[in-house]
Amino acid sequence: MAEWVNGRVARKTRWNDTHFSLAIEADGPDFVAGQFIRVGVDLGEERVGRPYSLVNPPDASHLEIFFNIVPEGPLSSRLAALEAGDEIWLTDSANGLLTLSEVPTTAQDLWLLATGTGVGPFLSMLQTDEPWARFDTIVLGYGVRRKDAFGYQALIEKLQQDHPEKFRFVPYVTGEAIDGVFNCRIPETIANGQLEQRVGRSIDAQRSHVMLCGHSGMISDTVELLAERGLRKHKRREPGHISTEKYH
Repeated sequence: MAEWVNGRVARKTRWNDTHFSLAIEADGPDFVAGQFIRVGVDLGEERVGRPYSLVNPPDASHLEIFFNIVPEGPLSSRLAALEAGDEIWLTDSANGLLTLSEVPTTAQDLWLLATGTGVGPFLSMLQTDEPWARFDTIVLGYGVRRKDAFGYQALIEKLQQDHPEKFRFVPYVTGEAIDGVFNCRIPETIANGQLEQRVGRSIDAQRSHVMLCGHSGMISDTVELLAERGLRKHKRREPGHISTEKYH
């Protein structure tokens, strides 16, 4: 059973009024890119913790989480109020199967589709060497409601500069009209073919693996659309083409 260990906030990033990142200085835990830990704070005599995916690569000096304030939630608003030097708790082990080790070796194209803070585990993966060595093409589709909720734009731009031949970034904003991005949900651009047209690749069962992280509605709608093309959810005992992790 995981134990709590003490950490300190090393840095806070405020992306907008509701979206934040915390870099945490702590002893461990070891993890694989794509996994999550539990993070907590003490509220009176009770320690309240929730799972958060790690954004940093495993060799980084700090652990980093990306989160949004959940209205009336017991933890997220308190995390957002922390400042550098404040105490924070985290578990001494990481969990989760949204990792590249779970992707079948037959996959040649990797599609990473995320909404909101669900982009976090994908950014962790993309800061390691493995995806760039394994796949011919990597697509990151990242959807938010408002443009100011985009996090880590500088990191994504650096990935584009470092891997111009392999990396395709596709932004989505559903709540306002923005030039140069899709102003609709991710599943809509799969249904009408616009996503594949934009990146110049097809999602198919022969060469594609799709990883989905974020809002449950996006995930369920996308899985249904991909199933119509013969893609199925990945299981260890039955290798497939789709890996998922729901945030809410």
